[in-house]
Amino acid sequence: MRETLFSNIAQKVSYHLGRAHTFVLAVVVVLVWGAIGPLCGFSDTWQLVINTGTTIATFLMIFVLQHTQNRDTIAIQLKLDELIASSATAENRMLDLEALSEDDLRKLKAEFVTLANGDS
Repeated sequence: MRETLFSNIAQKVSYHLGRAHTFVLAVVVVLVWGAIGPLCGFSDTWQLVINTGTTIATFLMIFVLQHTQNRDTIAIQLKLDELIASSATAENRMLDLEALSEDDLRKLKAEFVTLANGDS
């Protein structure tokens, strides 16, 4: 249940943060903060407010962005698996490449480089 709740929230946050109006709002906040600077004498508190706000927003966005990226990666992987599985000439060993070690991936890549170069 928590995973579903987080997933729903992360998707909605990601959607809204990726919109142009949200970017414009962020620009307005920065401009207002900059304009207030002279009124506050560019005090430490004035700096602390924006630094704290951006730090908190950045920290939270890391989790939202990573969740969104993980979800997109899984969806793309499933689509590619479907394409591989539907092709009669495809190599089925490609269906679980993400489970291979780095060394195995390098070896497989070398096989395909050799194949692409026509070096049988």
